[in-house]
Amino acid sequence: MSQRAGDIVLLVDDVPQSLGALAQELERDGYTVLVAPSGEAALKRLDLVTPDAILLDALMPGLSGFETCRRIKAHTEWLHIPVIFMTGLSETAHIVEGFAAGGVDYVVKPLRAQEVLARLATHVRNARAVRMAREALDVGGMGVLVVDARGRIAWQSPRAQRWLAEFLADPPADEAARWLAAESADSGGCRRSAPDGRTLLAQRLGDVGMGEAMWLLSVQPAGDASASRLATASLTPRETEVLSWIAKGKTNRDVGEILGLSPRTVNKHLEHVFEKLGVETRAAAAALASRELS
Repeated sequence: MSQRAGDIVLLVDDVPQSLGALAQELERDGYTVLVAPSGEAALKRLDLVTPDAILLDALMPGLSGFETCRRIKAHTEWLHIPVIFMTGLSETAHIVEGFAAGGVDYVVKPLRAQEVLARLATHVRNARAVRMAREALDVGGMGVLVVDARGRIAWQSPRAQRWLAEFLADPPADEAARWLAAESADSGGCRRSAPDGRTLLAQRLGDVGMGEAMWLLSVQPAGDASASRLATASLTPRETEVLSWIAKGKTNRDVGEILGLSPRTVNKHLEHVFEKLGVETRAAAAALASRELS
């Protein structure tokens, strides 16, 4: 079975028959391919199914690809879907407009199937990593942000969104981007206090895509002078995911199956986690994570 089995790609083009060869290559690689002939049709498709990625024609009659992307990114439930523009336009202004609309990448027509497959695989993998981080961390009591190459918030988990609204001025997304950029240049971490004495902590976890970085958010209670050990440990996104599942009582084999890793690789990640947290045993790391994630 292909490793792509179960991944869904939505192709949006006003001349869908021109994408027949690409659709065949995608299906051969294991993707399930859906097709929409317009931006309006694509939005209707999204009401029925959430794809793992969207390949979107930039210039279409009616709703353009750029406007379609902006509407997609305006919906919280679709915000995580990577959008790759397909365009015959290679001028800088059009490329910039695509990224400004919320696209993560672009490919120039005539399309080269192998290039599209390579870029698509990267973005699907990165988007999945972000979703898994949200499931592992946001539910456990921490928040996750993804900041793009231009310093804008590309995605935020529900808990992160709520905390930014509590600690930062309106609009919180714009203020958060400035806060992270201004205070993290040297330390890689940020702090912001609230009038009630609580402190919002942000720690940069690492890169998750083309110019995109993931941040972990936590809140330090009023009167607690010590920073969260997890927030200052500089764990990578993968190490944080592994620790979160270990704290939930999963074995190395369980974690490996969830994250698509071998038990040996999981154990290597745990060794790095122990060192960064200053603990010596699995039980101590799990106890620390359970206490700080509760």
